[in-house]
Order: sequence, then structure tokens, then C-alpha cells
Amino acid sequence: MSDPTFRQVRLGDALKRLRERSGLSQREAAYRLRYNYQKLSRIENGQLPEYHGMRAMLDLYGVLVAEEAPYIEMWERASEKGWWHPYGIEDLGYISLEHDAIRVSAFSLGYIPGLLQTESYMRAVFQGWQVQRSRKWIENEVAVRIRRQERLAGELSYHAIIAEPAFAQADREQLLHINDVGARLNVSVQVLPSVAGLNDGYNGSFLLLDFAYPGDMTVLYVEHPAGAAHVENVAQVKASKLVFKHLSKLALTPDESAEWVGRLAAER
Repeated sequence: MSDPTFRQVRLGDALKRLRERSGLSQREAAYRLRYNYQKLSRIENGQLPEYHGMRAMLDLYGVLVAEEAPYIEMWERASEKGWWHPYGIEDLGYISLEHDAIRVSAFSLGYIPGLLQTESYMRAVFQGWQVQRSRKWIENEVAVRIRRQERLAGELSYHAIIAEPAFAQADREQLLHINDVGARLNVSVQVLPSVAGLNDGYNGSFLLLDFAYPGDMTVLYVEHPAGAAHVENVAQVKASKLVFKHLSKLALTPDESAEWVGRLAAER
């Protein structure tokens, strides 16, 4: 079974809050719904409930008919298959997050960020991994990454801070592409030069994603060799936001960054 999407997790969270507001424990609610305890637990952790089960929960938790619409809409959105599903890729839960985000702030230490990569750079990245992948796997990953970039046409607000070491393997085409995309009104690209000295960025790459849903906090997303983690702990996310803000101050301005990237492209 695949991991729940961001929308499914959000629906589960909403149902859990409704249950807690009604004063019912998970076991009490499961008994009255004629569910076993484990099933209700799975639903609250992101397993999509059947439609009539969803309505039964709303009724049990005291949601009036006139107040049901937002929850039904959440269920309908959570029921949609992600466009990336047919590709069978290993997205580590990130793509469903990015798909619903309205703003992404990315700090990259070692690679050009995925949303700014050219197709040739993507292929070089995938082919350079230690674990050998099939041609079909690589083609699917490239296709998905290119489709993700479509949101930079204006729908997604994107701010990338790229550390200087990440440019080491970027060819002229990749560098010019960064400046082309960075010129868009909804995109901001900054270069963090090595002369800025040691800083928090050396702890590793990370992303911060913001959403339009009322009450949704920022999500911190970090990939590591064993997988990935998304963090919603308020204190940890706040600390990461401060780090990103500090790195932005250390980095060249977007205009200075474009000039820096342009000079580097002229040398390659």
C-alpha cells in the first residue's frame, strides 16, 4: 500500500480534531461506528475512509448538515489520484506536498534544485547515483520532474537559495536556464557564495512549504540517505525559517545572483 498523500493526511487530521472536539476517545468512536480500533486509527493517520463512513463520522462528531460541505470537499480532493501515480516513482511523500503548496522555499547545498534543473542535468544526477536504475525508471523520474516545473509558470511562488558548491557540475545550458527561470515574477533565485564563510547551510539542504488551507502550518522537508522526513513541529519549523532568512541575508541579492550566474556561464 502506498503512503497517504498530503490531502489524505490533512483529512485524517481534520477527522481526528472533530472526534476530540466531540469528547470521544478513539476506542469509543470506533465502537459506535462499528469499526475496529485499528481501522479508525489508520483513517486518522491518512487512510481514506469510504464515503458513507466519512458521513457517519461527521454525524457522530456532531457536524451539522449545513457545516458538512468543507469536509466533503476535503474527502473528494483526497480521493483524487495524484497525476504522478501512474509513473510509479519513489517520491518519498514530497510530490503530494509540493502539489498542494502555494509557496516553496528551498536551500540547496549540493545540487541545483529540481524545479530549476534542465533535462540533461536531471539525467546526469540520476545516472550518477550509486544504485543503478533502469532506463524506464529514469525516464519516469525525468517526466515527473519536468511536469512539476510547469507550476513555475505562475501558479507557485518559489524562492531558491543555492550554495556555490552546487554549481560545480552545472554546464552553460543549466546556468542560463537558472537565469531564465529566475527572471519570472514568482521566482527568486539567490546564490550563497563560499566567501560568506561557514554558516547553517552547511548542515544540509532543506525545503519549506506553505499551503493555502486555513490553519495549515509550514512543513519542513528534508531528504537524507535513508529516506526523507517532513516536520510540522512548530518550534522546529520556526527554527528552520530563521535559518532560511539568515541564509537569504548572507546570499547575493537576486540581481547580483543573476550576474554571478551569468559570468559563470560565460566561462563554460
